Amino acid sequence: MMHDRIDPAQLTARRSLWDRVRTPLLMVGLPLLLLAGGIALWLLGANEVSTDNAYVRQDKVSVSADIGGRVIAVGVTESQSIKAGDVLIRIDPEPFRITLAQAEAALDSARLQVRQLRDTSGGKGADVRGKREAVSCAEIDLQRQKGLLDTGFTTRARYQQSEHELAQARSELASAEAEAAKAKSALAAEGTSAASIEAHPLVAAARAARDRAALDLRRTTIYAPVSGRASQTEKVQVGQMIFAGVPTMSLMVGDHMWVEANFKETDLERMRPGQKAKIKLDAYPGSPLDGHVVSIGAGTGSEFSVLPAQNATGNWAKAAQRLPVRIALDPAQVAQHPLRVGLSMNVSVDIRQQDGKRLADTPRTTPPQATEVFDAPLRAADDQVRSIIAANLGRKAAPH
Repeated sequence: MMHDRIDPAQLTARRSLWDRVRTPLLMVGLPLLLLAGGIALWLLGANEVSTDNAYVRQDKVSVSADIGGRVIAVGVTESQSIKAGDVLIRIDPEPFRITLAQAEAALDSARLQVRQLRDTSGGKGADVRGKREAVSCAEIDLQRQKGLLDTGFTTRARYQQSEHELAQARSELASAEAEAAKAKSALAAEGTSAASIEAHPLVAAARAARDRAALDLRRTTIYAPVSGRASQTEKVQVGQMIFAGVPTMSLMVGDHMWVEANFKETDLERMRPGQKAKIKLDAYPGSPLDGHVVSIGAGTGSEFSVLPAQNATGNWAKAAQRLPVRIALDPAQVAQHPLRVGLSMNVSVDIRQQDGKRLADTPRTTPPQATEVFDAPLRAADDQVRSIIAANLGRKAAPH
């Protein structure tokens, strides 16, 4: 079987036609193709905004001591999981035990002093009654001497002596009444005529000092205020002196993490809380995470910096500012892909959903965070003070 032979003239004609059409097609078709691709990308980009200025964030608590002292034990290690109430640090308690013993002695001394004041007040009252009887006797004697003087049965010198004795008795009565009033005022309490031992100002002041000493002693043990994970534990070592208010370590609160994505102000026009987000992390390049917008920051980061930018100058140049947008993560995905604070990522937000509000306006009825870890030491100190006072009074302490 013989194949059909192509005429060289026809082949040359076809090539000539293609050469004539190819150049116009490339000059017109390629720009049209690029334009169509650009329009497609623009249409897709109009439905989302993205940024690579985004990081993993988590609440953290800076742990510091309420008192100063020497560290005798550190109860946690780096990245250790802890629960609220776990012991973090122990401070040498001996100096505070001595202070507490001194405060307890001062409390006992104050109660003894109040008892002595009460006894003194009772004695002064008896003195006043005796002096009043002396004044009454002196008045009777003066009247009798006056009658005898009128009838000539006594001398004027004896009558004048009776007058002097009456004046002296009245002076002693006034002095006794002043002493009694002074003793009574030492026992007086607000709203009462005589203070009970517990309510007397001297005992109250000693009780407050003792309360503070007991609280300081209990503060030698530093507890975790919240559950979470310990961090920067190398900042405190056994034998080290720590001071009140100086940070010793940090606690990463719970397992709740979120993304702080800093979007340009030009990207926020159509952004709303509730919109879906897609997160791509460098740590997990093949496993994007899902999220949604929770809130949009109240101001740019520069407004909350220690030294806010001062733009009232002649060489100011306008630049697009960025606002932090909080994005919540899917807990199930976070459990499969553990995150660490500070990791960077790319965040894209789908802005097609426009039924949400720009700002959340739902008021909170309960605090977002609370702890009762610090209440226990104070209650224990109060109970111990009540026990001491009740023991000194010879009765059982009232339940609290």
